[in-house]
Amino acid sequence: MRLFRHWTGLPADARGAVVALGNFDGVHLGHAAVVGAAAAEAARLGAPLAALTFEPHPRSLFRPQDPPFRLTLLRAKAHALAELGVDILYVLHFDRAFSTLTAEDFVAEVLVAGLGLRHAVCGPDFVFGHGRGGNLALLRSLGERAGFGVTAVAPALSADGAAYSSTAVRKALEAGELERATALLGRPWEIEGRVEHGDARGRKLGFPTANILLGEHLEPRRGVYAVMAGIDEGAATIWHPGVANIGRRPTIANPGDPRPLLEAHLFDFAGDLYGRHLRVRLVGFVRDEKRFPGLDALTAQIAEDCRTARRMLGQD
Repeated sequence: MRLFRHWTGLPADARGAVVALGNFDGVHLGHAAVVGAAAAEAARLGAPLAALTFEPHPRSLFRPQDPPFRLTLLRAKAHALAELGVDILYVLHFDRAFSTLTAEDFVAEVLVAGLGLRHAVCGPDFVFGHGRGGNLALLRSLGERAGFGVTAVAPALSADGAAYSSTAVRKALEAGELERATALLGRPWEIEGRVEHGDARGRKLGFPTANILLGEHLEPRRGVYAVMAGIDEGAATIWHPGVANIGRRPTIANPGDPRPLLEAHLFDFAGDLYGRHLRVRLVGFVRDEKRFPGLDALTAQIAEDCRTARRMLGQD
């Protein structure tokens, strides 16, 4: 998959695509339905399959006071869209200047002049342009004038009849309902980031960890998880079973650094991960985060957590 962070001056083979439009936070099964409809249209027209998204998420610009809420940062979003077969990903920088584009200008300057799209695919509630002034009806009207088609995909429904949504995934993760989050996403949710140097406390306890700051990621229910950790090795991602704690480490917390942290211990792994990107998929919820009376009790519990996680992952 090719990624472009602009819409002007694109090479000829990056124009004329069928484009799925949306924020695609989480790339859940509802988003997959939109991309699937775009793929069918791309096959019909003999055109490339593309997705268009915005970074940072518009909510980050307009509501900066909100706590972190992102399900997928750009790298993880790109992985998920590539797995759905997207050929081209347009990532448009969303800032104050971009937010002032009217709906009509967005279509004329970005979609038509910039991308030269053949067909647009979106959900029925897709809105665009300054003040969310553009909707599906306007997109169809402008598309008819400009010569591109528009397909609106009806909301995909989960087994319980509810529409797939990023909000539903967030609620499930905050409640620790991993099975529901996985069912909504169609895959385990993952946190991706660069491995940071920590205080090496895990190594001293006999359980070395790879530490990732949550940053803009949503903070799920604090606690211990069975995980699969993916290390990018060229074009391939090599997955390793492990256990991870997400939270503030109440037993050995650093009072000067209250930021939430993911600490992943990879089973039977001895490599150096510092500075590398790691994808950590949450597979099973083991227990809530808790404070222990001392390091001996903490070490014993970590050993038990490892045994539990191995069973969950079929590694025992």
